[in-house]
Formats: sequence, structure tokens, C-alpha cells
Amino acid sequence: MAAFVFKDAVFFANSVDLTAFTQTLTLNYSAELQDASVMGIDTRINLAGLKDWSVDVTFTQDFAAAAVDATLFALVGAVPFPITIKPTSAAVSATNPEFQGTAVLGTYNPFGGTVGDLAAATVTFNPGGGNLVRDITP
Repeated sequence: MAAFVFKDAVFFANSVDLTAFTQTLTLNYSAELQDASVMGIDTRINLAGLKDWSVDVTFTQDFAAAAVDATLFALVGAVPFPITIKPTSAAVSATNPEFQGTAVLGTYNPFGGTVGDLAAATVTFNPGGGNLVRDITP
């Protein structure tokens, strides 16, 4: 896949398709770096430690059944649940990987803003167990 305009991402939380409400979507993936530097060297040595991931999403708010609020409100402090993300709605492939993880939701703000703003809900999904998986198998 060459460069593309990010406008067709897919997002599922707890098997509910929230794509139509997704305004911004950021997948964060990192590894903690552990300093293994010792005396007598001129440059630090880092070792990769535990990996971490999270997903930041801004949704346009909708209080209808099976929409944003009904889905997210029930997930706060609940058992871990599956999330899936794809960069485009095309089939899963080497050029359109699907990222899968088991997440938890600690905070959900159903609404807030200034007069005239679009009603939105911004949340961060954190790992709830297991690794983030990058799947390229259709």
C-alpha cells in the first residue's frame, strides 16, 4: 500500500462496529527501554523491556441502542473485551493488517464541551491481557 489518506479506518469494541461514529483513531505501540549502561562506556545501552499498547478514539456521541454510549458505558470497569482495528475497510491482507487486542476501559466521559460543539466522547482503551496481534491473514 502506498501513501493514502486516512479516512476509511475500521474499529470494533466488544464485537460492536463503532466505525460510523469514529472521528479520530490512534493506535499506540511501544516497548519500555531499560537502561543497561555500565561504567567505562561512552554511549548508553538500552534493552527492550515490556511492550505496551493503547488505542485513543474520539467518537461522535450517539445514545441510541448499540451505538457509542450503550456500548462504552457497559465496558467501564468490566471484564476485558476484544478490540479490532484496520487502517481501511478493505479485506485483511499484508497491505491492510488488522490489529487485535484484549482491552479494558477505565474512563468514559459520555459528553462535555462548549455550546455549539459537536457532542463527542474521547476514550483510551488499554491492554487487558495478552499481546497486540498484527494479523495479515484474510
